[in-house]
Amino acid sequence: MSDQARNATAKSAGTVTLGELTVRRLGFGAMRLTGAGVWGPPKDRAGALAVLRRAVELGVDFIDTADSYGPEISEDLIAEALSPYPKNVVIATKGGWIRPGPGLWSHDATPDHLRKAVEGSLKRLRLECIDLYQLHIPDPIVSLEASLGMLAQLQSEGKIRSIGLSNVTREHIERARKIVPAVSVQNRYSFADREWDYVVDYCEQNGIVFIPWFPLGAGKVAQQTLQQIAAARGAMPMQIALAWLLQRSPLMLPIPGTSSLEHLQENMLGGSLRLTEEEFAQLADVPQLTFSR
Repeated sequence: MSDQARNATAKSAGTVTLGELTVRRLGFGAMRLTGAGVWGPPKDRAGALAVLRRAVELGVDFIDTADSYGPEISEDLIAEALSPYPKNVVIATKGGWIRPGPGLWSHDATPDHLRKAVEGSLKRLRLECIDLYQLHIPDPIVSLEASLGMLAQLQSEGKIRSIGLSNVTREHIERARKIVPAVSVQNRYSFADREWDYVVDYCEQNGIVFIPWFPLGAGKVAQQTLQQIAAARGAMPMQIALAWLLQRSPLMLPIPGTSSLEHLQENMLGGSLRLTEEEFAQLADVPQLTFSR
């Protein structure tokens, strides 16, 4: 690891306004701290706790999780590592998925389930109010209005500060904004996976923070381009991918996750790298990933 990477922190990424809060634009996603298939405890619990604590030491003040990660394991780890929380640290969690088993996900965004999910997350995270609660995914057999109506009710009860959305289209966002002042959208997105480009643009136009997940998603040709640019810059591929995201929009808030202290430190350098216009365009021109539905 270079001295530059060893000394990098999240502060270099700048900040973004998330509802009533301001956070640095390089957060941490806690999904990968669980076991295989996002199921069960991590093999190295002490290591997972150390990564969370080190992230905060490196200036990360936005940590994203969900009750379905583990399930419940990720939230438990966050509380064990960081509670009582430093006053500047924002914890975001999500609900709307249930977990039948390793690698399996099933919808449940019914109002009753979301109330139980929020109250469960509050207990596990050791919080009185969740800073950002995101509907993890719209439920195909439950109206979006019913799901968000419950989150609005929980917000009025003081259990949620701000409400966000995840895995949504522009239509979902527009419908949601008639019910709640959604402050964030979390969709799959990377330099080589820009299916949701139009959602990023919509969010930027409307002051909504965009939180990309799977930020290193790339096909073979795209990976080669990424590696070439990284090698020329003396950087790691993930650092270049994060730098591209941060330059894509001032409201972009990447949340790279890792269970490795070394990779965590390396990711921080992505917040200080600035790509040239040529490098940015070269990455934007790579073949895009496609996903079956």
